[in-house]
Amino acid sequence: MIGESLEPARASAEAPYADLHPDIVLDALDAVGLRGDGRLIQLNSYENRVFQVFLEDAAVVVAKFYRPARWSNAQILEEHAFAAELASHEIPVAPALPLTWDAQARHAPQVKLRGPTLAELKTASGTNYRFSVSLRLAGRAPELETHETLAWIGRFIGRMHAVGAITRFATRLELNSYTFGAANRDWLLAHAHIAPDALPHWQQAVNTALVAVEAAFAAHGPPRTLRLHGDCHLGNILWTPQGPHFVDFDDAVNGPAIQDLWMLLSGERATQQRQLGAVLSGYESFMDFDRRELRLIEPLRTLRQIHHSAWLARRWNDPAFPPAFPWFASPAYWAEQTTRLHEQIEAMAEAPLDPT
Repeated sequence: MIGESLEPARASAEAPYADLHPDIVLDALDAVGLRGDGRLIQLNSYENRVFQVFLEDAAVVVAKFYRPARWSNAQILEEHAFAAELASHEIPVAPALPLTWDAQARHAPQVKLRGPTLAELKTASGTNYRFSVSLRLAGRAPELETHETLAWIGRFIGRMHAVGAITRFATRLELNSYTFGAANRDWLLAHAHIAPDALPHWQQAVNTALVAVEAAFAAHGPPRTLRLHGDCHLGNILWTPQGPHFVDFDDAVNGPAIQDLWMLLSGERATQQRQLGAVLSGYESFMDFDRRELRLIEPLRTLRQIHHSAWLARRWNDPAFPPAFPWFASPAYWAEQTTRLHEQIEAMAEAPLDPT
């Protein structure tokens, strides 16, 4: 329990979850009135630590412990408010539950509420962990072979965007060529993560790619932006008999609508055009879509590639990352990234997908 572990390893920026043992997770939930029955399962997540926790009242919840220093309290609470707003419009998400501090709990002095849905736990070693709790959603990965499934997902994303367009995030990131592209390029160059032999070719490729990205965003004027899920890949969509459920709004941003659509596409160009047509047939039942945003699919794919390399580099000292991504430290990785950037430069020069 908190303060009773023998010589706990002190968490740091390099090992941010060193203090987050299962008993501490249960103690944190107990302090907000959620009594675990002792069973918990750690779920797959590199950025945060996420646990499925079984409670004494037979409920099952998901407890999310945020990576220290990544988001501010205001940014996390804004994400929570967006999910709650979506749920209020009967869009299938799992919003963060309201938390109530329990003064009678054994470890109540170590926990403070930072908002209606966010709490912070201080461990004996001095490490602080912010956390939230939501109900568990069960489901499987969607199968995207049929027009009906793609259109169904499109309808729910359209409904989500109709809510997202009501207002804007005040504190969360803007998705654009600087925040996800140039800023990440500059960070990688400043922190010497790129193999020296690969550096000149990668730098030339990334600079050329970002010029093309910026030109695409500038064409016909800046695109309309709205509140987005931000990371709407298949791993964040759970399929049930009632249709799709959306999880993990950790990367919610202000950005163009196409960001939440293009990650559903895969395969050859003709296949992607068919998939996009099916998604938009559902999407446009609830939300207008500016077809000029189709030119942003490949630029956004390029930004995601650059962002992913920087994400791995920023987390490389976290002991969970080298075993999971052993190829990242090799010169071959950066040579491959250079090749992929050249492929993206070519893709951005092509005509956009035509789903009609």
